[in-house]
Amino acid sequence: MRRTNLLTTLTLLFFSLGATAQEVRVEPRIAGLEHHTEYMSLLKEDTLLQMREDSVAAVIVKARQLLRDDPANRTQYAEQIMQGENRIFELRNAKGRVIDRINTIEQEWVLQHMNTSTSSESEEAMQEWPDSLRSRNLVQNGLFSRYLAMPDYEALMRAQRREIQAVDYVNRFMANYYELTEMASSYAAVATELEATELQERFTTLDHVNTALADSLQTAWNYIYDNKSYAYDYLMEALGKETQLDRQSERYATAAREIVQLEGETASNAVVDYFVRKKALVEYETAVAEELGLQEAVDSLRGVTGQLATIDFKLPPVAIKQRYFLQYDSIEFVSKPRYTASNPIPECKIYEHGTIYRVLLGTFSAKRPVSIFRGTVPLSYVETDEGKWRYFAGGFATEEEAEEARKLLKKRGFTKPQVVVWVDGAYRNLDEDQPSATAGGYRIEIHGVSALPEAVREVLSTTEGVELSRVGAALFVVGTFADKMEVDRVAEAMRAADTALDVRVKEIAMPSQTTTQE
Repeated sequence: MRRTNLLTTLTLLFFSLGATAQEVRVEPRIAGLEHHTEYMSLLKEDTLLQMREDSVAAVIVKARQLLRDDPANRTQYAEQIMQGENRIFELRNAKGRVIDRINTIEQEWVLQHMNTSTSSESEEAMQEWPDSLRSRNLVQNGLFSRYLAMPDYEALMRAQRREIQAVDYVNRFMANYYELTEMASSYAAVATELEATELQERFTTLDHVNTALADSLQTAWNYIYDNKSYAYDYLMEALGKETQLDRQSERYATAAREIVQLEGETASNAVVDYFVRKKALVEYETAVAEELGLQEAVDSLRGVTGQLATIDFKLPPVAIKQRYFLQYDSIEFVSKPRYTASNPIPECKIYEHGTIYRVLLGTFSAKRPVSIFRGTVPLSYVETDEGKWRYFAGGFATEEEAEEARKLLKKRGFTKPQVVVWVDGAYRNLDEDQPSATAGGYRIEIHGVSALPEAVREVLSTTEGVELSRVGAALFVVGTFADKMEVDRVAEAMRAADTALDVRVKEIAMPSQTTTQE
């Protein structure tokens, strides 16, 4: 009941958060607009939207915690998180529209009240500009509208408006990235193939969303950077600030080198490009604001520099390594028939990846009645290309387990049970075909653990071409290896990573070139 009430509470919170307009107090960003009714109303709306977004984000954090702590209600919490993320997206879109209108009003007001002097003396031009128009937002300074051609000035204003769009792309990318990280961790721990498949599909979908976000970010950021850089360069050149132009060339070269060094090493080249060049651009903007004597803009930009310094944008790539689920079954003997006309013996499942042993009970020229198998379960069959019927019992992770099952079947009266194995879908009868000296294969078994230590997983992450499988509650299998030196190297690295582990190297049968795949 408590969980149900909490789920209801989370749902209500997503749609009833934040203060009212009457409770919000704001100050105009440009002196002289305090009596502009629409402008002041939009500032309040912008503040309200940000408060609501922060509140929804806090609820999502709580829902994610419950998602981990209360697995029984994972579906409900996941739905709440999805609703919250959709709500944040709606709020950010609304906030973007509000900010666009705020910027338009400010620009129109600046253009109406700007000093129309065309003096080319930089100091005189800055002195003529009243303090009330020296905004915390650098690009709102009237010198840009004075020195830039109107198309260039309009492009600068559009670039400024698109800053919030770029931030939204980054925020959504980051939120998705951390969700992808959680999915990858969950994928490594799920117990069933169905869970793994569903999680992999969700991961792939969200990963595609992040790819699209990164592309959108790249497009928006290139427009912002190019137009802002051009405007600042043009103004500095017009005012004779050659030193600043030289310093910005150095900043750009340094940023370009860092971007090249990080290319392909992180989750997104576009995100790296954004943050590296954003830092360089903000440094340039701060220097421009200092040259123009815009202390409020300088303080604001230094705050942005501080915020950028706290963001970890060099995120490692996140991916899920394909897992394969083999269904192992020990044999038992039942008095009440499990297989009937309505529930016949199932066809043997052949796995494309992994190793599984079974006991062959017999090969027959025609389908056989269930009664001849003396109550043995589970059973399965394969109809060969030659029209023969092979019947198998059980499914085992190791040859030792299959041998024990064979001994048990002999005691129950089966005359010639044989151990067979499938390796990556290829079939081999171990009793009939002895492997040659060059046909051997190896795998690593880790006994007595319910979960692998992270240090061991790191060792496996650097080993190409092998798969990790969990077998039962306390056995992990790593394989297959064709080379004895390689399997010994990996096993030794695992033992060094955790000296308490029971790590064993096992030789297994590998299919020869004449093996028939079934």
